[in-house]
Amino acid sequence: MSAVPPVIVDAPATVAEVLAFHVDLDVIAVVVALLLIFHLGIRRLGPRFAPPGEPAVTRRQSLRYHAGVLVLLFVSGWPIGDIGVGSLFMAHMVEHLSLSFVIPPLLITGTPSWLLGVLLKPVMPVLRIMAKPMVALFVFNAVLAAMMMPASVNLMLTNEAFHLASHIVLFASASLMWFPILGSVPGLPALAPFYRLGYLFLQSLVPTIPATFLTLGARPLYPIYEQLPRLWGIPVYEDQVLSGLIMKIGGGLLLWGFITYYFFTWHAQEHDLSLRGSRDGVQGTPNEISRRSSTRP
Repeated sequence: MSAVPPVIVDAPATVAEVLAFHVDLDVIAVVVALLLIFHLGIRRLGPRFAPPGEPAVTRRQSLRYHAGVLVLLFVSGWPIGDIGVGSLFMAHMVEHLSLSFVIPPLLITGTPSWLLGVLLKPVMPVLRIMAKPMVALFVFNAVLAAMMMPASVNLMLTNEAFHLASHIVLFASASLMWFPILGSVPGLPALAPFYRLGYLFLQSLVPTIPATFLTLGARPLYPIYEQLPRLWGIPVYEDQVLSGLIMKIGGGLLLWGFITYYFFTWHAQEHDLSLRGSRDGVQGTPNEISRRSSTRP
Protein backbone atom coordinates (compact mmCIF):
# COMPACT_ATOMS: atom_id res chain seq x y z
CA MET A 1 0.00 0.00 0.00
CA SER A 2 1.49 3.31 -1.10
CA ALA A 3 1.85 6.18 1.34
CA VAL A 4 -0.51 9.12 1.05
CA PRO A 5 1.40 12.06 -0.46
CA PRO A 6 1.54 15.32 1.50
CA VAL A 7 -0.75 18.16 0.55
CA ILE A 8 0.87 20.91 -1.53
CA VAL A 9 0.19 24.24 0.14
CA ASP A 10 -0.67 27.04 -2.31
CA ALA A 11 -0.74 24.63 -5.25
CA PRO A 12 -1.87 26.24 -8.52
CA ALA A 13 -5.56 25.60 -9.18
CA THR A 14 -5.56 26.08 -12.93
CA VAL A 15 -3.25 25.70 -15.90
CA ALA A 16 -3.37 29.48 -16.34
CA GLU A 17 -1.80 29.90 -12.91
CA VAL A 18 0.97 27.47 -13.83
CA LEU A 19 1.78 29.35 -17.03
CA ALA A 20 1.48 32.86 -15.57
CA PHE A 21 4.80 34.67 -15.71
CA HIS A 22 6.52 35.43 -12.43
CA VAL A 23 10.06 35.90 -11.21
CA ASP A 24 11.66 33.09 -9.16
CA LEU A 25 13.86 35.00 -6.74
CA ASP A 26 15.91 31.96 -5.74
CA VAL A 27 16.79 31.26 -9.39
CA ILE A 28 17.63 34.93 -9.98
CA ALA A 29 19.87 34.90 -6.90
CA VAL A 30 21.80 31.87 -8.21
CA VAL A 31 22.14 33.44 -11.67
CA VAL A 32 23.40 36.73 -10.23
CA ALA A 33 25.88 34.88 -8.01
CA LEU A 34 27.25 32.92 -10.99
CA LEU A 35 27.66 36.09 -13.04
CA LEU A 36 29.35 37.95 -10.18
CA ILE A 37 31.78 35.08 -9.59
CA PHE A 38 32.72 35.02 -13.26
CA HIS A 39 33.04 38.74 -13.97
CA LEU A 40 34.58 39.79 -10.65
CA GLY A 41 36.91 36.81 -10.80
CA ILE A 42 38.10 37.77 -14.29
CA ARG A 43 38.47 41.45 -13.44
CA ARG A 44 40.05 41.25 -10.00
CA LEU A 45 41.88 37.92 -10.01
CA GLY A 46 42.90 37.84 -13.65
CA PRO A 47 45.83 40.27 -13.30
CA ARG A 48 47.25 38.10 -10.50
CA PHE A 49 46.56 34.54 -11.63
CA ALA A 50 46.00 34.49 -15.41
CA PRO A 51 48.99 33.14 -17.39
CA PRO A 52 51.27 36.00 -18.51
CA GLY A 53 50.83 37.04 -22.11
CA GLU A 54 47.43 35.33 -22.42
CA PRO A 55 43.93 36.82 -22.13
CA ALA A 56 42.25 36.23 -18.79
CA VAL A 57 39.29 34.72 -20.64
CA THR A 58 38.67 33.93 -24.31
CA ARG A 59 35.54 34.82 -26.24
CA ARG A 60 34.66 31.14 -26.62
CA GLN A 61 34.93 30.59 -22.87
CA SER A 62 32.75 33.60 -22.16
CA LEU A 63 30.10 32.41 -24.63
CA ARG A 64 30.02 28.95 -23.09
CA TYR A 65 29.74 30.27 -19.56
CA HIS A 66 26.93 32.67 -20.36
CA ALA A 67 25.13 29.98 -22.38
CA GLY A 68 25.22 27.78 -19.28
CA VAL A 69 23.76 30.58 -17.16
CA LEU A 70 20.99 31.18 -19.72
CA VAL A 71 20.09 27.48 -19.82
CA LEU A 72 19.94 27.47 -16.02
CA LEU A 73 17.63 30.51 -16.03
CA PHE A 74 15.38 28.90 -18.67
CA VAL A 75 15.00 25.43 -17.14
CA SER A 76 14.89 26.41 -13.46
CA GLY A 77 12.75 29.53 -13.72
CA TRP A 78 9.76 30.41 -15.86
CA PRO A 79 8.44 28.51 -17.78
CA ILE A 80 10.12 25.08 -17.46
CA GLY A 81 10.80 25.21 -13.74
CA ASP A 82 7.29 26.43 -12.94
CA ILE A 83 5.70 23.72 -15.07
CA GLY A 84 7.88 21.12 -13.35
CA VAL A 85 6.67 22.00 -9.85
CA GLY A 86 3.17 23.07 -10.85
CA SER A 87 1.96 20.51 -13.37
CA LEU A 88 4.24 18.04 -15.20
CA PHE A 89 7.01 15.82 -13.87
CA MET A 90 8.47 15.63 -17.38
CA ALA A 91 9.38 19.32 -17.16
CA HIS A 92 11.14 18.55 -13.87
CA MET A 93 13.03 15.79 -15.70
CA VAL A 94 14.16 18.26 -18.38
CA GLU A 95 15.47 20.50 -15.61
CA HIS A 96 17.34 17.61 -13.96
CA LEU A 97 18.91 16.50 -17.24
CA SER A 98 20.03 20.06 -17.93
CA LEU A 99 21.53 20.37 -14.44
CA SER A 100 23.36 17.08 -15.06
CA PHE A 101 24.48 16.98 -18.69
CA VAL A 102 24.21 20.50 -20.14
CA ILE A 103 24.87 23.23 -17.59
CA PRO A 104 27.95 21.73 -15.82
CA PRO A 105 30.06 21.20 -18.97
CA LEU A 106 29.13 24.67 -20.24
CA LEU A 107 30.05 26.40 -16.98
CA ILE A 108 33.20 24.32 -16.43
CA THR A 109 34.61 24.77 -19.94
CA GLY A 110 33.49 28.40 -19.90
CA THR A 111 35.52 29.16 -16.79
CA PRO A 112 39.26 29.68 -17.38
CA SER A 113 41.37 26.94 -15.82
CA TRP A 114 43.31 29.42 -13.72
CA LEU A 115 40.05 30.76 -12.22
CA LEU A 116 38.78 27.24 -11.52
CA GLY A 117 42.06 26.54 -9.74
CA VAL A 118 41.68 29.63 -7.56
CA LEU A 119 37.99 29.01 -6.73
CA LEU A 120 38.42 25.32 -5.96
CA LYS A 121 41.74 25.55 -4.10
CA PRO A 122 40.11 25.49 -0.61
CA VAL A 123 38.35 22.17 -1.38
CA MET A 124 41.07 20.63 -3.55
CA PRO A 125 42.05 17.95 -0.96
CA VAL A 126 38.45 16.72 -0.98
CA LEU A 127 38.15 16.99 -4.77
CA ARG A 128 41.23 14.82 -5.29
CA ILE A 129 39.23 12.02 -3.70
CA MET A 130 35.68 12.81 -4.79
CA ALA A 131 36.62 13.55 -8.42
CA LYS A 132 38.28 10.19 -8.97
CA PRO A 133 36.38 8.72 -11.95
CA MET A 134 34.62 5.80 -10.29
CA VAL A 135 33.96 7.72 -7.08
CA ALA A 136 32.47 10.66 -9.01
CA LEU A 137 30.40 8.31 -11.18
CA PHE A 138 28.97 6.56 -8.11
CA VAL A 139 28.25 9.79 -6.22
CA PHE A 140 26.48 11.44 -9.14
CA ASN A 141 24.28 8.46 -9.96
CA ALA A 142 23.47 7.90 -6.28
CA VAL A 143 22.32 11.53 -6.01
CA LEU A 144 20.30 11.25 -9.22
CA ALA A 145 18.60 8.06 -8.02
CA ALA A 146 17.86 9.55 -4.60
CA MET A 147 16.23 12.60 -6.20
CA MET A 148 13.87 10.35 -8.15
CA MET A 149 12.52 8.60 -5.06
CA PRO A 150 8.87 9.52 -4.34
CA ALA A 151 9.79 10.91 -0.91
CA SER A 152 12.32 13.28 -2.50
CA VAL A 153 9.86 14.42 -5.15
CA ASN A 154 7.24 15.05 -2.45
CA LEU A 155 9.71 17.22 -0.55
CA MET A 156 10.74 19.14 -3.66
CA LEU A 157 7.11 20.06 -4.33
CA THR A 158 6.29 21.01 -0.74
CA ASN A 159 9.54 22.53 0.56
CA GLU A 160 11.23 25.26 -1.48
CA ALA A 161 14.44 25.16 0.57
CA PHE A 162 14.82 21.42 -0.03
CA HIS A 163 14.03 21.93 -3.71
CA LEU A 164 16.81 24.48 -4.12
CA ALA A 165 19.28 22.48 -2.01
CA SER A 166 18.62 19.28 -3.97
CA HIS A 167 19.32 21.03 -7.26
CA ILE A 168 22.56 22.48 -5.91
CA VAL A 169 23.64 19.00 -4.77
CA LEU A 170 22.69 17.54 -8.18
CA PHE A 171 24.73 20.21 -9.98
CA ALA A 172 27.72 19.70 -7.66
CA SER A 173 27.69 15.92 -8.07
CA ALA A 174 27.29 16.26 -11.83
CA SER A 175 30.29 18.60 -11.89
CA LEU A 176 32.30 15.92 -10.08
CA MET A 177 31.29 13.47 -12.79
CA TRP A 178 32.40 15.88 -15.54
CA PHE A 179 35.77 16.87 -14.05
CA PRO A 180 37.63 13.69 -15.20
CA ILE A 181 36.17 14.11 -18.70
CA LEU A 182 36.82 17.79 -19.28
CA GLY A 183 40.20 18.03 -17.54
CA SER A 184 39.73 21.74 -16.90
CA VAL A 185 40.70 21.86 -13.23
CA PRO A 186 44.42 22.24 -12.43
CA GLY A 187 45.52 19.47 -10.11
CA LEU A 188 42.80 17.05 -11.20
CA PRO A 189 44.03 14.69 -13.93
CA ALA A 190 41.89 14.11 -17.00
CA LEU A 191 41.07 10.67 -18.32
CA ALA A 192 43.00 9.43 -21.34
CA PRO A 193 40.89 9.46 -24.56
CA PHE A 194 40.10 5.73 -24.57
CA TYR A 195 39.06 5.70 -20.89
CA ARG A 196 37.09 8.90 -21.38
CA LEU A 197 34.97 7.15 -24.01
CA GLY A 198 34.43 4.15 -21.74
CA TYR A 199 33.53 6.41 -18.82
CA LEU A 200 30.90 8.26 -20.87
CA PHE A 201 29.56 4.98 -22.25
CA LEU A 202 29.11 3.63 -18.72
CA GLN A 203 27.41 6.84 -17.64
CA SER A 204 25.01 6.53 -20.59
CA LEU A 205 23.92 3.09 -19.36
CA VAL A 206 23.35 3.80 -15.66
CA PRO A 207 20.31 6.19 -15.98
CA THR A 208 18.41 3.58 -17.98
CA ILE A 209 17.74 1.72 -14.72
CA PRO A 210 15.56 4.38 -13.03
CA ALA A 211 14.15 5.33 -16.45
CA THR A 212 12.89 1.76 -16.80
CA PHE A 213 10.96 2.03 -13.54
CA LEU A 214 9.30 5.20 -14.85
CA THR A 215 8.34 3.79 -18.24
CA LEU A 216 7.35 0.26 -17.17
CA GLY A 217 5.77 0.96 -13.78
CA ALA A 218 2.21 -0.33 -13.39
CA ARG A 219 1.01 2.75 -11.51
CA PRO A 220 2.05 6.37 -10.94
CA LEU A 221 5.15 6.62 -8.75
CA TYR A 222 4.45 10.27 -7.91
CA PRO A 223 0.76 10.55 -6.94
CA ILE A 224 1.47 13.99 -5.47
CA TYR A 225 1.20 15.31 -9.05
CA GLU A 226 -2.49 14.33 -9.03
CA GLN A 227 -3.09 17.43 -6.90
CA LEU A 228 -1.86 19.68 -9.71
CA PRO A 229 -3.61 20.88 -12.87
CA ARG A 230 -2.70 18.81 -15.91
CA LEU A 231 -1.12 20.92 -18.63
CA TRP A 232 -2.27 19.85 -22.12
CA GLY A 233 -4.50 17.27 -20.43
CA ILE A 234 -1.62 14.81 -19.90
CA PRO A 235 -2.56 12.32 -17.15
CA VAL A 236 -0.14 11.63 -14.30
CA TYR A 237 0.80 8.13 -15.48
CA GLU A 238 1.47 9.20 -19.09
CA ASP A 239 3.50 12.12 -17.71
CA GLN A 240 5.60 9.60 -15.78
CA VAL A 241 6.16 7.42 -18.86
CA LEU A 242 7.18 10.43 -20.96
CA SER A 243 9.57 11.46 -18.17
CA GLY A 244 11.25 8.07 -18.32
CA LEU A 245 11.61 8.35 -22.09
CA ILE A 246 13.08 11.84 -21.76
CA MET A 247 15.60 10.54 -19.23
CA LYS A 248 16.53 7.47 -21.28
CA ILE A 249 16.51 8.91 -24.80
CA GLY A 250 17.30 12.56 -24.08
CA GLY A 251 20.08 11.77 -21.61
CA GLY A 252 21.45 9.09 -23.93
CA LEU A 253 21.53 11.42 -26.92
CA LEU A 254 23.35 14.10 -24.94
CA LEU A 255 26.00 11.68 -23.68
CA TRP A 256 26.42 9.96 -27.04
CA GLY A 257 26.89 13.39 -28.57
CA PHE A 258 29.88 13.87 -26.26
CA ILE A 259 31.12 10.35 -27.02
CA THR A 260 30.98 11.08 -30.75
CA TYR A 261 32.76 14.40 -30.34
CA TYR A 262 35.56 12.95 -28.23
CA PHE A 263 35.97 9.93 -30.49
CA PHE A 264 36.48 12.01 -33.62
CA THR A 265 38.68 14.47 -31.74
CA TRP A 266 40.84 11.57 -30.55
CA HIS A 267 40.93 10.10 -34.07
CA ALA A 268 42.01 13.44 -35.54
CA GLN A 269 44.77 13.81 -32.95
CA GLU A 270 46.07 10.29 -33.61
CA HIS A 271 46.01 10.96 -37.34
CA ASP A 272 47.94 14.22 -36.94
CA LEU A 273 50.55 12.48 -34.80
CA SER A 274 50.96 9.73 -37.39
CA LEU A 275 51.44 12.30 -40.14
CA ARG A 276 53.96 14.17 -38.02
CA GLY A 277 55.87 10.95 -37.37
CA SER A 278 55.94 10.09 -41.08
CA ARG A 279 57.13 13.59 -41.95
CA ASP A 280 59.85 13.58 -39.29
CA GLY A 281 60.88 9.98 -39.90
CA VAL A 282 59.79 8.82 -36.43
CA GLN A 283 58.50 5.24 -36.25
CA GLY A 284 56.08 3.80 -33.68
CA THR A 285 52.63 4.26 -32.24
CA PRO A 286 51.09 7.76 -32.04
CA ASN A 287 51.91 7.94 -28.31
CA GLU A 288 55.50 6.95 -28.97
CA ILE A 289 55.73 9.43 -31.84
CA SER A 290 54.43 12.22 -29.61
CA ARG A 291 56.92 11.34 -26.87
CA ARG A 292 59.89 11.06 -29.21
CA SER A 293 59.03 14.18 -31.19
CA SER A 294 58.78 16.23 -28.02
CA THR A 295 62.32 15.26 -27.02
CA ARG A 296 63.91 16.02 -30.35
CA PRO A 297 66.05 19.22 -30.52
